[in-house]
Amino acid sequence: MRSPAQQLQQRGSGSNGVVSGRRGATLRGDGYDLIEMEALSPKAARPVNGEVNESLSSSSSSKSDNAKQSMTVAEWLRLEERGLGLMSKKTLLGPVVVELLIEIRSSPTARWSRESLELGNRWEVGDFVDAQDTALKWYEGIIREVTADKVKVHYFGWASKWDATLPRYKNVGTSKLSPPAPLWTKTSRWRERIKVGDSVEVRESNSLAHRPKWYRATVLATGKETDSPTELTGGAELEMNEENEKGTKNPLLLLNRKRQILVRVPQEKNNCPPLAKSPMNPDDSMAVRPPYIRWVNLYGEEVCEANTHISPKEQTNTPATVTYALESERQPVEVMKSFNNIHGAGFVRESLRGVPPAPGAVGLHNLGNSCYLNSILQCINHIEPITQYFLKGNYIKEINKTNPLGSGGRVATAYASFLNDVWAGEYSIIAPRLMKQVIGSFAPQFNNNFQHDSQEFCQFLMDGLHEDLNRVKSKPYVEHMEAFGMEDSKASIESWKKHLLRHDSIFVDHTQGMHRSHLTCPKCGKESIKFDVYSSISLPLVPSKDRPSIPLQDCLDQFAAGEQLDDHNAWYCSRCKKHVCALKLITLWNTPDVLVLHLKRFTFEKCPVTGKLLRKKIVDTVDFPIDRLDLSSYVLGPKFKEAPPIYKLFGVSEHTGSTANSGHYTATVRNSRDGKWYRYNDSHVGSTSGEAAVTGGAYLLFYQRVKGSLRWAGMEKQLTMVQQPQLYRQETYKISVEEDADGFREVRKKGRKKKY
Repeated sequence: MRSPAQQLQQRGSGSNGVVSGRRGATLRGDGYDLIEMEALSPKAARPVNGEVNESLSSSSSSKSDNAKQSMTVAEWLRLEERGLGLMSKKTLLGPVVVELLIEIRSSPTARWSRESLELGNRWEVGDFVDAQDTALKWYEGIIREVTADKVKVHYFGWASKWDATLPRYKNVGTSKLSPPAPLWTKTSRWRERIKVGDSVEVRESNSLAHRPKWYRATVLATGKETDSPTELTGGAELEMNEENEKGTKNPLLLLNRKRQILVRVPQEKNNCPPLAKSPMNPDDSMAVRPPYIRWVNLYGEEVCEANTHISPKEQTNTPATVTYALESERQPVEVMKSFNNIHGAGFVRESLRGVPPAPGAVGLHNLGNSCYLNSILQCINHIEPITQYFLKGNYIKEINKTNPLGSGGRVATAYASFLNDVWAGEYSIIAPRLMKQVIGSFAPQFNNNFQHDSQEFCQFLMDGLHEDLNRVKSKPYVEHMEAFGMEDSKASIESWKKHLLRHDSIFVDHTQGMHRSHLTCPKCGKESIKFDVYSSISLPLVPSKDRPSIPLQDCLDQFAAGEQLDDHNAWYCSRCKKHVCALKLITLWNTPDVLVLHLKRFTFEKCPVTGKLLRKKIVDTVDFPIDRLDLSSYVLGPKFKEAPPIYKLFGVSEHTGSTANSGHYTATVRNSRDGKWYRYNDSHVGSTSGEAAVTGGAYLLFYQRVKGSLRWAGMEKQLTMVQQPQLYRQETYKISVEEDADGFREVRKKGRKKKY
């Protein structure tokens, strides 16, 4: 026969008022546990005719504390030096009243009548708990899912990828992890002891929700629990939010406590605009300057206890950078060379932990004449929409593993890993070994320690990433369309639709445009017009002895003026039935959001004596604009006021040496986060200016649209203009050709025009 039992209740005055236990939930951190008194101490007596089972709030005792000292049951029940009694004395929480009830069962196999009070039987989604991770460390957490024998928890202050499944009950199953424990029975109440001057960890304001980065911060001020919450600005994006009854999402807060603290994050200083000091108050150390100085929720996921993510020796406040002179004529930093004069060869290069001078401004080790690779990676790293696409993990669902022109997604995955390291804020120098190895395995021309043309590598990398992420899984055969005799607007649309049948990726969205190519046979006058897709524009350089530099506009004018093809690029004339040196005129139909200009510095000339082709480099300085490149007069297709073809420079791939396959490559890049310019010479990173990049070494120019964004370089809007012409009046064309179910129009053969 079992003795009568009554339900336990524990009441204690906490920092946010009365905390009371309730069946079936531990949302407020005061859950119960069934404790075998015999396990507390060898001195605890066991009844003769049964087993003892006590229900007590588990926050009243600590497993580690009870394991260290033995005591009698009477001593334990008094709680004068242990558990809640000790806690109430140290934290001045006031008196604690604990009601105990002992239940006795008749045999070891009999069920407890109060089994429903066991902690594992009362977990609910939304309960705050202490949870153990695979390293057997305890963290604050919240229950996200409850099954028959398991509990899924989210660790407070950690990304959801670290969420874990724990056993629901003790001594059940094979897991080495312990079940969740009531909140703050295994972890520290450090938040209640926070004071001005303390060091904490705060999420970097620009860090991604699913991949948080952490910086050290100093507490400047502490609010009270009863204070009205301050509106938070400049903080990090959080992954976990709670939705209230009105559907509004609010940050997840432990026990819904809204106390706030003001913190200063030294590494965020460059991420906020300068603040002019007031003459009445020259000391602005306490002025709120998000994200450098900002308020955060003390019980939220934007702040963690010091040394949670960052070990004491892991971070330094000294950025790993040097300062370059801002003069236009700069000498490259001397890099280490081995005995055979190969840049970076013969040395072990590994990633170096440290603080970069700005987010994403990380040096890259030279792995053996890999400066061409480093130069291009530094430039495309700051194509903001593409970088965010990879960092947020959006690329994963679009990897095309069956595309024979791709790498099965391995190049894209390696590039994503590279970007995650660059933007993690944990490294000052990175060894891009994985990128080089993966690219070399699919492109044998780069699988060596030779120097390579950075323009060729840029083209390969962007094409390779495009094919790895191509949304078209099955490519149909598509013939090139002859546009001679068609309206340009219609021809461009039909050509782009054919392009989309085989190519569709984020690189098509942002980096590909279309130009109009017009060929004329110099003998019979036959003409051919085609609309082709481009991802970079190669501009001819025509040096002049009368000027010290070549204006970029002259290069654009020369590009638009046309050329006569040579014997190596002869065009086949179907009327003459032979290859001819045709007259070729290329006109930009539109321009993408990200525009790459290739300055054709390397040429071949025939030696008048030997007749052999000789390589030559044009070293004249090209004077290109930094903040405003207006291409409106060069674009033949429709233009849109919300996103005009006006660009600003954000990257330059530079070359020193006599040929593209020798010498050395560097890069000057405008940081996409702080807007400042940095020069990258392999592992060396230095501050500079955009004007300093205007030298005779500028080789590839990376521009981005200043205002707005146009998918497919504006072809998406052009398609809309055709489908709904009444919404747009700037175009004069109108197409009345029937479309099929997929929106494609039949291209009818045009009759040959009569000559008069």
